Amino acid sequence: MTLATAAARYLPSETEVRLELALQGGGAHGAFTWGVLDRLLDEPRLQIVAISGASAGAMNAVLVAHGLGTAPGPAGAAAAQKALWKFWKGVSRSAAMMRGATAALDFMAPPQGLSGVAFGPFALWSASHAAWRTFAERAAGRHGRVPEDLNPLGPLLNGLVDFEALRQPTAVRLFLSATDVATGALKVFRNADLSASAVLASACLPQLFRAVEIDGRAYWDGGYLANPPLAPLIAESAADDLLVVQLNPTRREALDEDADAILARVNEISFNASLVNELRGILTLRRALALAPPGFLCGEALLEKLSTLRLHRIAATETDVASDGRGRMNPEWSLLQRLHGAGQRAADAWLQQYGDSLGRVSTLDDTTALDFP
Repeated sequence: MTLATAAARYLPSETEVRLELALQGGGAHGAFTWGVLDRLLDEPRLQIVAISGASAGAMNAVLVAHGLGTAPGPAGAAAAQKALWKFWKGVSRSAAMMRGATAALDFMAPPQGLSGVAFGPFALWSASHAAWRTFAERAAGRHGRVPEDLNPLGPLLNGLVDFEALRQPTAVRLFLSATDVATGALKVFRNADLSASAVLASACLPQLFRAVEIDGRAYWDGGYLANPPLAPLIAESAADDLLVVQLNPTRREALDEDADAILARVNEISFNASLVNELRGILTLRRALALAPPGFLCGEALLEKLSTLRLHRIAATETDVASDGRGRMNPEWSLLQRLHGAGQRAADAWLQQYGDSLGRVSTLDDTTALDFP
């Protein structure tokens, strides 16, 4: 399933690393993160203790946490890999079924031409935007937005994830971001709050899905405010190594001038903004803390954690993900497999270069390494 022959090659056998992961959202491009996770799970010395995520990153997060919670050691890692494969295969199958269902209705009224790129990067079903929209207009009502009970991601998640187990104190710690529609405030769902609805809230693109209501509050996609959330992950996790998996390229040297490509790049910049700003703040604060006199931290848990945090990043390149937005809008199995393979290779190359730094030193200490302006 993964690069098994290379597994554990890049971490010294005596090293066990308690790792926290931060998984960015990005629609079907989340299959790149699937590949990264698949490769990391082959490393028996990596102990994943906490994960934050937004949208597709939230989906990947709960699948990994579920699998790891089913059994200790390699058996749990294998269960996580299996759950990830089943989920992304289910995404592809459901999208194909929806396109077929919509096509069956075309004899009544042909679907209007709709630009899928306009809906941004977060809907896992964005390859089927036109199909979803047409189906919703004809069958779901309410301005063509799909309600939660018609969103096939819900049954898919419920069939694969034991949410009751994830709510237990022994589970991998999870931090999933969503946006409160009424206040515009960030909502972070933690283990005690977890359900399929919470994950759907993190991935609720408002142009496509109706807001997800939980305890009387309505939520949209978490990527608008925290993609993914870093501060609660750092403050509340026991790990000292944080690995960010970034899907949206910070830099693109070449850009087509057609409308779809321009809008896709606007979306990349917008949905990268929170991650860029949060990482920049973390790196700046870490430099300041390194110059602080002894005793300056005065028991401040977050500052103490930041002072010892080892920060790492694996990022998709502009060649890994399409520049016109169509890639993240296409959950066809062949494309998901290509993205998965790209993620595996990126993680393997990162482990070759930096694997022996895990548990020892940070590999991300300045903004120039991030291509930040």
